[in-house]
Amino acid sequence: MVAPPDNDVIWARSLHHAHRGSPALAGVSLGVREGEILAVCGPRGSGKTTLLQCLSGQLVPQQGEVWFNSSPVHSLPPLQRERLRHERFGWIDPVPALVPELTAWENAALPLLLRGVGRRAAKAAALEWMERLDVGGAARKRPHALVRAEQQRVAVARALVGEPEVLFADEPTAALHSADAAHVLRTVTAAARSHRMTMVLATHDPETAAVADRILTVLDGRRTGSTATPAAEGRAACSLSV
Repeated sequence: MVAPPDNDVIWARSLHHAHRGSPALAGVSLGVREGEILAVCGPRGSGKTTLLQCLSGQLVPQQGEVWFNSSPVHSLPPLQRERLRHERFGWIDPVPALVPELTAWENAALPLLLRGVGRRAAKAAALEWMERLDVGGAARKRPHALVRAEQQRVAVARALVGEPEVLFADEPTAALHSADAAHVLRTVTAAARSHRMTMVLATHDPETAAVADRILTVLDGRRTGSTATPAAEGRAACSLSV
């Protein structure tokens, strides 16, 4: 077993995984640096979601290794992987999975409440993120009273409220209209930049991928390329000129 590079927060080697005998990943390797936004691009069914699930510890790859901060994730017992996901990672699904019995702010605050943060502090943090996402006015409503776009914004607030070290976003704006999608994407990427979160973003949309520092393309479960985006090159040029 070879330890990953020190500057990679997430590092994976030779990931293989199949669903019911159908290959989803076939030897994918990658590294993601601290504070980097990596877009994983490919058509539907290319293995993007499975890759994010393996990187985040939701799935254990059938072959290969996943490391977080130089510690192996793939060999952790289930309870330790679950704790890692709750305390260090954030996750955004394409479909909001809110707890129907809780209000919007309680859903957004749930990661903090589960960590034992006081109700008042958790509510304040949740409301701050909901305001940034223009859904603060729905704080006391339950999910059934929210439209789909509001539900998704609450789910995004829930992923950000704990200021995770790594944010995994699987098609986070797929269910939103273009204006809503643009606002949510700006908020998420701004949060990642300002809080030095590492972010892995799965998308099939080139415009969404363009916000990243680097784009990794996958097809039929295989890595087919990796390129820096113009945005990343512009940031590098700015840092060199300071």
